[in-house]
Amino acid sequence: MHMQFSKQLQAYGHWKTKMVQYIKSYQEWLLANGLNEPEDDLRTFEVIEALNSDALTVAFVAEFSRGKTELINAIFFADYQRRLLPSAAGRTTMCPTELYYDRAADKSYIRLLPIETRVEETTIAQFKQNTMFWTTIDLDTSSPEAMAEAFKEIIRVKHVSVDEAKRLGLYTDEPHSAGQAAPQQIEIPVWRHALISFPHPLLKEGLCVLDTPGLNALGNEPELTMEMIPAAQAVMFILAADTGVTKSDLDMWRHHITPHIKNEETGILVVLNKIDTLWDELKEQAAVNSSIDSQRDSTAKSLGLSDEKVFPVSAQKGLLGKVKKDTALLEKSGLARLEDFLAERVVPQKHSIVRDNVVTKMGARIESTKQVLEGRYAAAQNQLNELRSLSGKNTDVILQLLNKARDAQESYKKQVENFQTSRHVLSGQVKTVLESLSIDNFDKLISKSRGDMVDSWTTSGMKNIMKTFFDTALHQMEQVNWQANKSNELVQAVYQRFREEHDVAELKPTLFSTKKYVGQLQKLVKEAEAFRSSPVTTMTEQSFVVKKFFVSIVSHVRNIFFQAKQEAEGWARSVMTPLATRIKERKQQLDEHLENLKKIKSSREKLEEKIEELQKMSAGLEKQINTINALLEAVNSPLPSGEDESAPAKAATA
Repeated sequence: MHMQFSKQLQAYGHWKTKMVQYIKSYQEWLLANGLNEPEDDLRTFEVIEALNSDALTVAFVAEFSRGKTELINAIFFADYQRRLLPSAAGRTTMCPTELYYDRAADKSYIRLLPIETRVEETTIAQFKQNTMFWTTIDLDTSSPEAMAEAFKEIIRVKHVSVDEAKRLGLYTDEPHSAGQAAPQQIEIPVWRHALISFPHPLLKEGLCVLDTPGLNALGNEPELTMEMIPAAQAVMFILAADTGVTKSDLDMWRHHITPHIKNEETGILVVLNKIDTLWDELKEQAAVNSSIDSQRDSTAKSLGLSDEKVFPVSAQKGLLGKVKKDTALLEKSGLARLEDFLAERVVPQKHSIVRDNVVTKMGARIESTKQVLEGRYAAAQNQLNELRSLSGKNTDVILQLLNKARDAQESYKKQVENFQTSRHVLSGQVKTVLESLSIDNFDKLISKSRGDMVDSWTTSGMKNIMKTFFDTALHQMEQVNWQANKSNELVQAVYQRFREEHDVAELKPTLFSTKKYVGQLQKLVKEAEAFRSSPVTTMTEQSFVVKKFFVSIVSHVRNIFFQAKQEAEGWARSVMTPLATRIKERKQQLDEHLENLKKIKSSREKLEEKIEELQKMSAGLEKQINTINALLEAVNSPLPSGEDESAPAKAATA
């Protein structure tokens, strides 16, 4: 039920809050114990920021008049006892709308991006970084009537000339029926994109709702199908039971949804809405249910899905059932089953993705800290055993130990020299990787491709240039992958030598992988192919095709290379840190050991004093190791499902 979805989302929000507390406590502990490194501090900050800004996105996609906005009202806003978002027959949502809660601003508002920004060579994501481009309307959340009135602004339209519509890329010269004149004016939306910050409890927990318009809008805004919708944790494709799967529904499904969502992290489900149109009081309930099941089976077959992915629902009756508190009507509407799916599948899946990211970025660092502490503890125990064995021994024995400690220092110096040499060789190899990821060189490729497309006289010529661009980008990423593998081999060899010299079998390096970026690039290649093959591309005015290709596709390719370069730079700075930390620890232990022996040689009274000091140190290290073990358990533990989520926090901050 809806309460279950709320509880699941709240549990997820609590888990993120607790995880931020754990990580901050760990960071403070590192600082207090002199174990922090600047590069690791930066990565920790990134993890905390990612947890704080994390959102669970549910995208609603449908052709006009499928009841999409009514479904959003029914699932999320029934508590307001009325329709909050504009929902009526015909076209309602005219521009893509994101509903969320802006924690940074901590206020309610509607921000609207003018349709005229389509001529700019800027992505919607880039526009979001600057509020000056948006028209802002403050929301009075104390008045549902005032909010409903303010939301009407989202669906405003205006009429412009055909030339203006073409300039905005919102009209193509399609053939008209015999005797039908070309239109003089075209109706277009006033706004291109809407952002709504609203203090709904679920939105405050990190839920984000993406409400998208019909087929034309998806075709006109490739950023929706290529980035926003695939980034959602769940995509609800809404159909109407009274119309079935129409040609435009099928076009939307084939061209704008399934080609762009090919990963397990995004769940696609189909909502067969308006099943109340099949309710017939003159028929037996069994016959009505059979009719709904038949429509469900037909829908699943048309879309190539299993029946369990199709949810027969009446959003209107579900909303009414919630408002009237009519449990029977709510159950009959099918809305509860849909909300169960969100609670049982979508939220836990999001949990797992974010948790795995925290484990990947923090788990290795915490494990490394544990190894350092265990190394300190082992060294303290060795020194304790050695000093205890000196009781009653003569000066010659102490001198032998002093000479042995000095020999160890000389050996250490040679190991440091070897380490610095290896570091220098790796630095040269990493430089080659970074050169392969040069953004300057990539920008030259973009500039050349753009110039060639502008100069091309034919659509086929432009399509060939698009293909050449991606062939070059893929080849460049292959070069990066080859250089990265060479770097990884070198790093593994350095670590292997270090393990053999220091007998630390558990010490393993983090390797740099381009797999994620190759996958993203290959996905974009498919999307670019769909763009190249689209009949809309063929019919659209050339300058707008060029602009749309570079803003919606090429900019994402550039971002893939930019992110890969950033990760490579971060990896290069941190990959040798565990070894450098061990070397630093070894030097400190050798120096302390030598100093202790010198003091004992000059005064036998110092022996008992040093033994007592090492015993206290060992006890403190044991406590610190327990603290780190508790933190590791908290980071790696299963996601909370019960009421008590406080126990790990106490252990982690001990």
